[in-house]
Amino acid sequence: MIRQPERPEKYYRNQLVLDLSNPDVQNFVFGVVDSLFIKNPELAFIKWDCNAVIYNAYSAYLNKNKLPQTHLYVEYVKGLYKVLQRIRAKYPTVSMMLCSGGGGRGDYEMLKYFTEFWPSDDTEPIERIFQQWNYSYFFPSITTDCHVTDWGKQPIKFRVDVASMGKLGFDIVVNKLGTNKMTFCQQAITNYNNFKDVVWHGDQYRLASPYENPVASIAYVSRDKSKAIMFTYLHDYRVMQTATPRPIQLNGLDPAKKYAIKEINLFPGTQSTIKPGVIYTGDYLMSIGINPDVNTRRSSVVLDIEEVK
Repeated sequence: MIRQPERPEKYYRNQLVLDLSNPDVQNFVFGVVDSLFIKNPELAFIKWDCNAVIYNAYSAYLNKNKLPQTHLYVEYVKGLYKVLQRIRAKYPTVSMMLCSGGGGRGDYEMLKYFTEFWPSDDTEPIERIFQQWNYSYFFPSITTDCHVTDWGKQPIKFRVDVASMGKLGFDIVVNKLGTNKMTFCQQAITNYNNFKDVVWHGDQYRLASPYENPVASIAYVSRDKSKAIMFTYLHDYRVMQTATPRPIQLNGLDPAKKYAIKEINLFPGTQSTIKPGVIYTGDYLMSIGINPDVNTRRSSVVLDIEEVK
């Protein structure tokens, strides 16, 4: 354990921290994970939490090997990497989420071992718009876990639309959803599976900043520019009540190509206000734009943009 001699042990969540600078401890941690896989070969997903705080930082192992205590934090992380290297070598295809409230473990080195990050325990959807906007300056959407939870007062559609900007997940009790909400979520998952490759592997374009507008708008465009997905969210109701909605210019499309636009993720019983059957050139959508018609009754709009040949 990490603890200073001749000082009281300091517990956080009734825990002390293992000294991962010690190879014997590294073997122990790997053994715990390895045994889980051996006993449960059907395991398909691991959430690796990193919320422990180090108190009374001191390593008996470093002291024994005449290494300075100033190296503890560096050697601790190196030891963690060694454990993860062994796990990945033996279980290369298992999805693993690195979780730490506040994003304390969201670093590039960890992308060697984890398939995704949990950006924050704050899943309130308005807050998440800003978090995911900022997180995407550093990490691609394929690494960002965005889950639907019970936080916030926004409708389920808004929460699902916001969570569709990354790796969509659900942390809710689904059997408490009503029929319409369940139907919507099932259809939204089907839609997500149709466009997630564009979100994960396409190019991202910031169309309207939530810091400068009552709406936030962001688009993902496939590399061949044949498909795009556009998310627009109303996050400031007070301003929107007096503001005149305006077209939002897209980016990243081929100006010479023609595109059809369809609103998806519609809640059962509602109809889109986006006129169907209209064909736009990429040049028009990038120079003039399109109005997603976001308002207090349509607080989130998802537009599927497909090339017409």
